[in-house]
Amino acid sequence: MTEVFESPTNPSLGSAGPLTPGELEQATAVLGRISEAFSSRVVGQHRVRTALLVTLLAEGHVLLESVPGLAKTLASSTLAQAVDARFSRIQCTPDLLPSDIIGTQVYDPRRHEFETQLGPVHANFVLLDEINRASAKTQSALLEAMQERQTSIAGTIHPLPDPFMVLATQNPIEEEGTYVLPHAQMDRFLLKEIVDYPGEDDELMVLERIGDGTLGAHMADISAVATTADVARLQAQVGRVYVDPAIKRYIVALIRATRDVGRLLGPELGSYVEIGASPRGSIAFFQAARAMAVVQGRHYVIPEDIRELRHSVLRHRIHLSFEALADRVRPETVIDAVFRAVPTP
Repeated sequence: MTEVFESPTNPSLGSAGPLTPGELEQATAVLGRISEAFSSRVVGQHRVRTALLVTLLAEGHVLLESVPGLAKTLASSTLAQAVDARFSRIQCTPDLLPSDIIGTQVYDPRRHEFETQLGPVHANFVLLDEINRASAKTQSALLEAMQERQTSIAGTIHPLPDPFMVLATQNPIEEEGTYVLPHAQMDRFLLKEIVDYPGEDDELMVLERIGDGTLGAHMADISAVATTADVARLQAQVGRVYVDPAIKRYIVALIRATRDVGRLLGPELGSYVEIGASPRGSIAFFQAARAMAVVQGRHYVIPEDIRELRHSVLRHRIHLSFEALADRVRPETVIDAVFRAVPTP
């Protein structure tokens, strides 16, 4: 199978050509240092680490969902420190205004003129804590930043720094006083990762690190092990990862299957899916799989990359029906059934 997906002569790669062994070795070394720095602060949570790295390399945004206290904020700030990037945390509340995020103009009485003050979204890594507590108006203000990587203040365009990545969190168990994210905005996130409770050994390790001062309120910042220039180079290399036509057809077949689950899996499962994934799902698989290949030290995508990412890419892009919610059917159940039904190349 390796020979099928390893062709070095793909015209879609452009003049730069496929990644060389030297470039892959350098990328693996940088990612290894970042992963080591991440693990020095965040105990366990290997899936979260992979999701953050894939999202960063694919130039996307990630939605993290879990109950409080599972190190989502720590994971975000640690990743930013590891690559020597600017980090900003925004606590979303119902009274948060769009100008509190993107910035506003403030009148200076000494100079008798308005000056622009950029908001906290103008950072490399922006953590939107409990995004579903922000009002719909404030949530919509984030769309331009996430999609266009710019903000508009008083008619003036302000580009966001590069790299730019939004890490949004939401608490699934407290729905009072929250605003459900619209499906169109959920689609803007490349991945949605569910953060699970740590294992027993990991939770014991947390206590040990708090005891020796490694973790806690007074823990020291970690030293940067990479730069934003390294991140930009990795992102450029992701664009040169080879994707075989068979893999592309596999991605399209999977996404199209989510739109016609009834025909593929029968009326019972078909009744659980109200809306399937849009073409953004195909794009997300394509971009995330190339990033996953670099994280795994390869210059080509294999079907296992797609399967590894299936829940993170699709769980927020499949809209379940009321019947599915009543029967407590999870999106992952439907996704797994679709992957079993679509032949793997």
